[in-house]
Amino acid sequence: NTNRGTAVPVSGLPDVVAMAAGDTHTLALRADGTVWSWGGNLYGQLGDGTKTAHPAPAPVPGLTDILALAAGTNFSLALTKDGRVWSWGANHSGQLGDNSTAHRVSPVLVPGLTHVSALAAGRIFSMALKTDGTVWAWGSNEMGQLGDSTLTGSPVPVPVAGLNGVVSIAAGGYHACAAKSDGSLWTWGFDGTGQLGSGRKVMSAVPNLVPDFKLW
Repeated sequence: NTNRGTAVPVSGLPDVVAMAAGDTHTLALRADGTVWSWGGNLYGQLGDGTKTAHPAPAPVPGLTDILALAAGTNFSLALTKDGRVWSWGANHSGQLGDNSTAHRVSPVLVPGLTHVSALAAGRIFSMALKTDGTVWAWGSNEMGQLGDSTLTGSPVPVPVAGLNGVVSIAAGGYHACAAKSDGSLWTWGFDGTGQLGSGRKVMSAVPNLVPDFKLW
């Protein structure tokens, strides 16, 4: 393996419209709705049915009509054009949302999760924004990053408490953010370095409004 100090083109990968990067792997979405992956594959995060790493892009078998991607630590998420979610890779904390903690080397559908419009992936948890403006989360929750008022992880999607009217979501390592249609910003989870914007550095298991701040 060779480290690169300057940018180099990824060969054989035209028409890319979106990308996502995990800790040791990379995902690319092409205009034809297919997903390509490369890098580390210890937990099956490349989704090719193996645990063999490869340094060049290869298609993730079986995925078509994909609209968006997200990547966490050694796991991957893909959103279909009809609002369903596929997941694969590491699943120690239930971050794949398939009601198990079994690692998956090929994509599996997140059961019961429909009408999704956006995805986000934290270190070992996942989030989905639905078309009705609600947010759902699953996986690890030791820092309250699922936002469901508990510190208990969930291997299936659970609603983030009290959130509606959301138009955008984002996830950090152990915290999450949501923007509402009125421009307000809401945050929850770990706050050890002030990443929730509350000015208090206090962990929260439910969303809190970031004071004196508007996105638009």
